[in-house]
Amino acid sequence: MYTVLVISCHPDDMEIACAGTLLKCKERGDRVVVCHLSSGNLGHEIIPPEELTVMRANEAKRSAAIGGFEVMHGGFDDLEIYDNNKESRDKVVDIIKQVDPDFIITHSPDDYMPDHVATSKLVFDACFTATLPNYHTKTEGHARLVPVYYMDTLAGVNFNPTEYVDVTAFIDRKLEMLNCHESQIVWMRDHDHIDFPDMVKTCCRYRGFQCGADYAEGFRQCQVYLKGTTKRMLP
Repeated sequence: MYTVLVISCHPDDMEIACAGTLLKCKERGDRVVVCHLSSGNLGHEIIPPEELTVMRANEAKRSAAIGGFEVMHGGFDDLEIYDNNKESRDKVVDIIKQVDPDFIITHSPDDYMPDHVATSKLVFDACFTATLPNYHTKTEGHARLVPVYYMDTLAGVNFNPTEYVDVTAFIDRKLEMLNCHESQIVWMRDHDHIDFPDMVKTCCRYRGFQCGADYAEGFRQCQVYLKGTTKRMLP
């Protein structure tokens, strides 16, 4: 029905914020493509970056297999994503051109850490730039101008959804996908002192309370000229 492109920063961000929605998209017949811009190579206290890069890519692959999603990688490392330069923007332009999505999901511009914020801004810039036939990058052609949806921030801080997706039927598979990211469950326990799967499930329960579902994921559409739509794109 639709081609959905998620451009997230780290290999576990999709599972945290929108995996239930993507599973629901897949169920209705959508093509789902997830691009992780960063390798996530700094997300551990003990495992060195080179080893962690390989580990996290494999974790992402196992998770995507559960959902039947396609996986792409942006080629950045942690804290090397900057939104105000052409090279970074063109990498994201190429991703959008290659996929040619019907809509895009990415981070909120008000998220909690610099790579998430830079990813959000890059997607905003690139999704317009990718539509210009005479703007040339490594990937020829151009994409369509499509709606962009911002997914929830970590723990929902400073984020008020304007749209909700009931993910009650998919909450167990969402958590199964999240649990593939074993390195990050350890990292969040050691670095942030939280039970990561429990936090994610609790946040979905909270969003569910807001919209009358057992479990839900929240989104906010990017409200700018030419990115509006009369259709319900989210499932």
